[in-house]
Amino acid sequence: MRLVHGTALAVAVFILTPGVVAAQGQSEISRAVEGGGVFAPGWTGKIDANAEKAGQTLANAKLTKEGDTFHVTTGPAVTYWNPANKESGNYTVKATFTEPKYMNLNNHPHPYGIFIAGNEMGTDQQSYLYCAAYGNGNFIVRGFGPEPFQMNGRRGEANAAVHKAAGPGEPVTQEIALSVKGDRVECAINGTVVAGYDKSAVVTAGKLKSTDGIYGIRFAHNTEATVSGLTATKN
Repeated sequence: MRLVHGTALAVAVFILTPGVVAAQGQSEISRAVEGGGVFAPGWTGKIDANAEKAGQTLANAKLTKEGDTFHVTTGPAVTYWNPANKESGNYTVKATFTEPKYMNLNNHPHPYGIFIAGNEMGTDQQSYLYCAAYGNGNFIVRGFGPEPFQMNGRRGEANAAVHKAAGPGEPVTQEIALSVKGDRVECAINGTVVAGYDKSAVVTAGKLKSTDGIYGIRFAHNTEATVSGLTATKN
């Protein structure tokens, strides 16, 4: 990965390299994945609006599927889903995320996780909630409604349940689950509930339209991981 230092050079990169996106508050830029696109039958995706405005496309990230395992490489931050994957009422969606080489495409930790409650997906009015883990022991709960919103702060928080990689280039695995249980929405990581909210706190103006909807996976920019065991069950 290439780092940009200095205002003049940063401007030059933006002018000469279409589709390059600067990470907020970081010198790192979003790469374009060679041979990118969606190569999982029935699946589609959408990159974040700021990446679209910078000229990035869904083809700058890559989703493949072999058996029951997905392989994601980004590129711009992206959300992937199969429109047939919908849940309503009380349910849990979970999957296991494995980052084989922690921070191999970035210079600081980036998150990945589960999203639920997707409505109007693929449009500029899409809404959903996601819980994502970092390989440094932190996690975030955020969403779009359609503007971005945060449930546990801009930088998230640390929790002992979230696994830490031994160091850059080392593997780290997280099991992430999002559940709707009555009037509560909870995120569990590696079997421990790390965050929970009253449904009224997430289904409200500027956030979710409903906790019913499409589910899928969410990845930050410049990140590579596999996803296995993506399942939805009734609670």
